[in-house]
Amino acid sequence: MDFIKKIRENPHPFVIAEIGQNHQGDLHIAKQLIKVAKECGADCAKFQKTCPKEKFTSSALNRPYPGANSWGRTYGEHKEFLEFSEKEFEELQAYAGSIGILFTASAMDEESLRFLQSIQVPFIKIGSGDSNNPFLIEKAAQTGIPLIISTVPGMIDLKTVQKIHGLVSKHHKNFALLQCVSSYPTPCEDINLQVISLLQKSFPDTLIGYSGHELGIHLSVAAVALGAKIIERHITLDKTLKGSDHKCSLEPLELKAMIEQMRTLQLALGKPIKKMEPSEEPCFEKLGKSLVYARKLSCGHPVSLEDLQIKVSSPKGLDGWKYLDVLERRLNCDVDEEDPVLWRHFLPNL
Repeated sequence: MDFIKKIRENPHPFVIAEIGQNHQGDLHIAKQLIKVAKECGADCAKFQKTCPKEKFTSSALNRPYPGANSWGRTYGEHKEFLEFSEKEFEELQAYAGSIGILFTASAMDEESLRFLQSIQVPFIKIGSGDSNNPFLIEKAAQTGIPLIISTVPGMIDLKTVQKIHGLVSKHHKNFALLQCVSSYPTPCEDINLQVISLLQKSFPDTLIGYSGHELGIHLSVAAVALGAKIIERHITLDKTLKGSDHKCSLEPLELKAMIEQMRTLQLALGKPIKKMEPSEEPCFEKLGKSLVYARKLSCGHPVSLEDLQIKVSSPKGLDGWKYLDVLERRLNCDVDEEDPVLWRHFLPNL
């Protein structure tokens, strides 16, 4: 069974704990975050894999990068500080495997894509910044590895999402699309959860999910109510740590609460079948109404509407909606006031 099909058939949403670069460039912190993801119930711990010289131009890397969240004098130094080596990535992958959680990363450039392919990750994430990068998307699709692709309205529109869908579909169908808004944190009014429904309608055979950057957990839970089967959220050990992503990331207790609420919601959504549930039966037996006789009647009497009432009765009579079926039927016995109306009270129809 392919990876995306497994997610589709799982009753619970697939939760990606996006560690990103919230590890502060520290391997120990990265492992702590993987452990948090596992203990809180996430399905996958995800990082970002970047080769800065492949992703950025020289001028972008050489520009000064001052500020409270900077880890270097230039943007290039900042990115290099936060980037793990390939050996360190393999160590993190091994650690994730040892505690039983999936490990992967966003491929931020073609060199990083080749590395992730070489270590056989279960899927590759195409981040929001590359949703308008057909070169990388096609290279990723050509690997045959399952893909999860964020689509950002600020960078692309529905026509571009259709191009992404068509481009990947030429190679395989084992991919998913995520609604995502690339602002940190995202204002509530910009989240547009209804785009989840739009994507489901536009691509009915493709799995749709949500990658959130908002504060709190309730809107991500709401995305599940709209049918999102994949939820991605950034995680952190502490929102006050240095770095621009921590503020809109979830601390361990928030992540745990979100996953628990999503699973409760998934159970509550149930199936589109209206029927009496086993939990309702005691209440119905105690308080459910049924047909009873409004007065004492004699054998042979043809039942009229005035002869019937609907009350809570023990034992119960026929369901109230059966009243039309007994009108004008003749009784084959005497009945008392408030006796339950039963089929055995009537003569057979001629």
